[in-house]
Amino acid sequence: MSDQAPNQARVIPLRPPAARPGHTAAPAARPAAAREPLWRDLVGDVLRRERQAQERTLKDVADSARISMPYLSEVERGRKEASSEVLAAAAHALGLSLGDLLGRAQGELIRLSSRHSGRSHPNRSRTTTSSSYDGLCLAA
Repeated sequence: MSDQAPNQARVIPLRPPAARPGHTAAPAARPAAAREPLWRDLVGDVLRRERQAQERTLKDVADSARISMPYLSEVERGRKEASSEVLAAAAHALGLSLGDLLGRAQGELIRLSSRHSGRSHPNRSRTTTSSSYDGLCLAA
């Protein structure tokens, strides 16, 4: 039998408490190389870098994309997992296509992943030839 009240939801955090800002708990004993970057962090970084490269304000891009400035800020900081519609609107406001945005994020993921793991993937054979498919798949 559970000690929980029947109408209370149980909250399972997506990140360990040490990863949250403002918390001072001891970091988990997990090696840093094991943590792969999150997609939302990569996409947010690409959006922010492009906006700053264009010397545009957060307000300007948010207004152009017709999304709220606080929400765009959260997306840029990797705090929100934005829908494809929001990502497309933000990309178009910056003069990019959704494909451009996701392609840049994919390139960043490949670059960071190869840096984090200097070894080959355990499920891949060392003699595997590269595929002619160079695509990106997102599932919702």
